[in-house]
Amino acid sequence: MMAMTDPGKSPLLLLDGASLWFRAYYALPESITAPDGRPVNAVRGFIDMVAALMTRTEPSRLAVCLDLNWRPQFRVDAIPSYKAHRVAEAAPGTEESEEVPDSLTPQVDMIMDVLQAAGIATAGADGLEADDVLGTLAARERNDPVVVVSGDRDLLQVAADEPVQVRVLYVGRGLAKAEMFGPAEVAEKYGVPLHRAGDAYAELALLRGDSSDGLPGVKGVGEKTASTLMLRYGSVAELRAAALDPSSDMAQGVRAKLNAASDYLDAALPVVRVVTDADVHLSRSDVIPAAPADSERLNQLAVELGVVNAVDRLVSALAANGS
Repeated sequence: MMAMTDPGKSPLLLLDGASLWFRAYYALPESITAPDGRPVNAVRGFIDMVAALMTRTEPSRLAVCLDLNWRPQFRVDAIPSYKAHRVAEAAPGTEESEEVPDSLTPQVDMIMDVLQAAGIATAGADGLEADDVLGTLAARERNDPVVVVSGDRDLLQVAADEPVQVRVLYVGRGLAKAEMFGPAEVAEKYGVPLHRAGDAYAELALLRGDSSDGLPGVKGVGEKTASTLMLRYGSVAELRAAALDPSSDMAQGVRAKLNAASDYLDAALPVVRVVTDADVHLSRSDVIPAAPADSERLNQLAVELGVVNAVDRLVSALAANGS
């Protein structure tokens, strides 16, 4: 396994909150309940993941990044199908929301209470999703290496070696099968140019589409063709220039597909790229505390929710990494 971060440096650990608590919810049965009968499977799983990730990465700073808008308007305006299949049915005149299992929604509030009592920072940006918060915090870091944890492959575009090392721990197949990606790993696995692996991955996703986000992609261009084109031309801009150049040796079929998708390509590039200059708000300092911010409240929540052992593991992780 590749090293987590630069030797001798403690990383900034950035967690994709919703990505992790959704995975916790589906990984553990709803039969895990609080003493009063409320399901707490996502709460217990999420707390355990945070503690395990802290133990694995040995960070000195930590922020759980949140979706303040899971379907930003600028992305919907550009691509109306963006995440449209995830919109829950709503009463006329009410604000749209993401379809979330009924027993998960109250657990998110429980998780927020635990994080607050533990003294773990949360981060968000008005009108933007967690991807944009993660992208911004990773891009603006100048001191410590960064580990981004998500089950969303879109975040692979933030992998970088400069100005600091940014690694993405992809947990799409669960924490036990997590894969660590730097630019070299992104380039090797997805077949994109190494010198701009992060940006090229975003452009690969643009070409092939992403059904989980409602992005149609270029009709007739799958992942293998997209990779071949990215390796040959280096970027979508160069690829489109070749498609418009009658003297280029691009195959007529590919040329026709790209030119037919011109409007889509114009609109979708800002949709697939994470924002890296968002106005991010932190709930508190991201420096990990050596002890919970409110031990009494944290202990109360642990007993009330029936997650004493998970909270104990979290407190131990704080003590091991905090200052």
